[in-house]
Amino acid sequence: MKKTLLSCFLLIALCGCKKDKQTEPIINEDASTFAESGSFDVGGTGAAEISAFDPSTNRLFVVRNENEGLANQLNQIEVIDFSNPSAMKSIGSIAMLPFGGAVNSLSVSDGKLAAAIQSTDKQANGKVLVFKTSDYSKIAEITVGALPDMVTFSADGKYIISANEGEPNAAYTNDPSGTVSIISVSNNYAVTTLDFSSMESQLPALKLKGFRVFGPGLSFVKDIEPEYVTISADSKTAWVTLQENNAIAKIDIVSKTITNIFPLGFKNYNTDGNEIDPSDVDATYKPAKWNVKGMYLPDGIAVLEDNGNPYLFTANEGDSREYEGFTEMLRVKNSGIKLDATAFPDAATLKLDANLGRLNVTTTLGDTDGDGDMDELYSLGSRSFSVWNGNDGTQVFDSKNELDAKCVAAAVYDDGRSDDKSVEPEGITIGTVGSKKIAFVGMERADAVAVYDLSTPTKPMFLQLLKCGDAPEGVLFIPAKDSPTQKSLLVVSSEGDGVIKVYTPNTIL
Repeated sequence: MKKTLLSCFLLIALCGCKKDKQTEPIINEDASTFAESGSFDVGGTGAAEISAFDPSTNRLFVVRNENEGLANQLNQIEVIDFSNPSAMKSIGSIAMLPFGGAVNSLSVSDGKLAAAIQSTDKQANGKVLVFKTSDYSKIAEITVGALPDMVTFSADGKYIISANEGEPNAAYTNDPSGTVSIISVSNNYAVTTLDFSSMESQLPALKLKGFRVFGPGLSFVKDIEPEYVTISADSKTAWVTLQENNAIAKIDIVSKTITNIFPLGFKNYNTDGNEIDPSDVDATYKPAKWNVKGMYLPDGIAVLEDNGNPYLFTANEGDSREYEGFTEMLRVKNSGIKLDATAFPDAATLKLDANLGRLNVTTTLGDTDGDGDMDELYSLGSRSFSVWNGNDGTQVFDSKNELDAKCVAAAVYDDGRSDDKSVEPEGITIGTVGSKKIAFVGMERADAVAVYDLSTPTKPMFLQLLKCGDAPEGVLFIPAKDSPTQKSLLVVSSEGDGVIKVYTPNTIL
């Protein structure tokens, strides 16, 4: 009799579970309808660079660096109550000065907050700090490479990876190695920091494909500058942008080895769809074909896995080396840029401000025959985002000049940046909105975020443009399942004005 009753109870319980599952509403969202639903002013310039969200406490953790180098400098993590994104409020902070210098990046996993902290001496080794999101108590303090610029947890929470940029000092007399640190959470936060010495023998072949090693000393290991990390869904592979080097590195997390460097080559602005406006003094957007190439030099990177293929999405910001001891950039009209008469027979005309005269180009590339004049011109970034095959590094998509065109149409294009990196795509993230994979591309100089449908990863389709704060740096997607509103949320952190803006899409009934 007891067996019979037990069986009945089990049957009723199972039926109840099945019924609940069947009647659970499926929320579908229209990714082309994101609109601002909340805003919060964290502070002044540098007060809202990067954000990370903890669903277990409904707290938003925000990088806050203000007045760096001054007596009243502020280096802390601002803690914001995010339970109601339309009415955010600060509820505390975590001071970083006891641990070093500025905090550069944050990541959250399973109630843990990881923070990348640079040393007060930027060329010395930095740290990754791990805190509890519940009470901000310190869990671990790990020494990593110089200038940890980005930190992220793997999907399974077992690893923390930091990209340690290793920038030189102003005089360029101290250039630390660029490294990547792999921290094993389950192994008492043991750390392995990798430099790129194992890849140095490949330099000649890499340079032929567009890899850059340049500047005083020409040290391969010291010259590499890791910028941003993305990790595969199975937590076994990481890809790291090497921004100034114009490449992506692939890393086997389990074996803790660098397996590949993928040089990204160059973009030809003399082809259909790649037209640019290179002048900042014409007061308008005038795209045209020019005999110039763009170096991709990506900042943010995100991976989307589709049918077993990893696709790497990069925001091709561009970045130059400009220090007291070494500067690579000159304008085309500068007397230091001599144009080869064969490659540029109309050199005098090209050097006019209305043409290429105002365009900033690197002096480290272009003299292909070593005779002292430029046979080719290379500018910063590619004014686009791209998609690359994560297995071999081949490009499968580039947005060409669409970001420029969409910003012009929305009246957010800044012609004053045409001579440099244009809209300056910097951050990129991918999330699932409704049933679709969506990319969000933050553009620092347009103060806007472009939204793309990735139903076909090799053919992203533009959906909409969102205006945001000044100089968006952090682009954070919160999926509906983790959201306090049970809707997808986009959180954009802008370092220019210290403002956080939140966007949410409409629900399709």
